[in-house]
Amino acid sequence: RFQQVQSMMYDLMEWRSQLLSGTLPKDELKELKQKVTSKIDYGNKILELDLIVRDEDGNILDPDKTSVISLFHAHEEATNKITERIKEEMSKDQPDYASYSRMSSSPTHSLYVFVRNFVCRIGEDAELFMSLYDPQKLTIISENYLVRWGSKGFPKEIDMLNNLKVVFTDLGNKDLSRDKIYLVCQIVRVGRMDLRDSNSKKYTQGLRRPFGVAGNCCL
Repeated sequence: RFQQVQSMMYDLMEWRSQLLSGTLPKDELKELKQKVTSKIDYGNKILELDLIVRDEDGNILDPDKTSVISLFHAHEEATNKITERIKEEMSKDQPDYASYSRMSSSPTHSLYVFVRNFVCRIGEDAELFMSLYDPQKLTIISENYLVRWGSKGFPKEIDMLNNLKVVFTDLGNKDLSRDKIYLVCQIVRVGRMDLRDSNSKKYTQGLRRPFGVAGNCCL
């Protein structure tokens, strides 16, 4: 049972990274959310935990806003799906080494990044989004690391000066086998619509606009 749950947790960790990457199309995002909720419900069942009922989009139903009959049908439908899933899992003849092979491909590698400085003439505040990028598949393979940079050339949180560090932990053996991995920094300007507008009564503040992007091969 431990190995079974362990394998499920590795799946959920991998799918979570894909969900948070923000690169999936709408239809694939919906399909992946359904896979995640199905895996969670199945894990709760085999661990003899409470059954969670959801709507078609995978959101948890609110008992205060859902009728008793609707909750009953949702429980019934969820139970039938989980029962079918258990039968499918039991019918699979998986070898004993399956769980160990899954462990060998689990995310066990990390990449440490220390941001010392950011040099770019913007004139306003900026948000820096750093992530790992696969140029072959044209996709981001990690979560974003956000740094808020001030217009005066220092981090918005001055206490973070010389302490901007991040560890990307979503790297597995499959990621290390990629041809190249780039560290990409997306720059978003936060402020006026037009930098040339100097009349404080006319321009709108707090607007987020793409400003630039930079990348460097790191693996």
